[in-house]
Amino acid sequence: MDAPWTHLADFMAAYNFARRLKTLSGLTPYEYIAKIWTSEPDRFIVDPIHHMPGLNT
Repeated sequence: MDAPWTHLADFMAAYNFARRLKTLSGLTPYEYIAKIWTSEPDRFIVDPIHHMPGLNT
């Protein structure tokens, strides 16, 4: 049986990287943050690209 936090991590990944939201003009939360980061980088402390799951995580 998987630990409960595994399911939470899977849900958060699906929500942040796959779920398109009407309130964000059809973008996923991650896409929206990346879009805002490119237009207003001074609002961010860390580059959001570094938090995208992938081969380097």
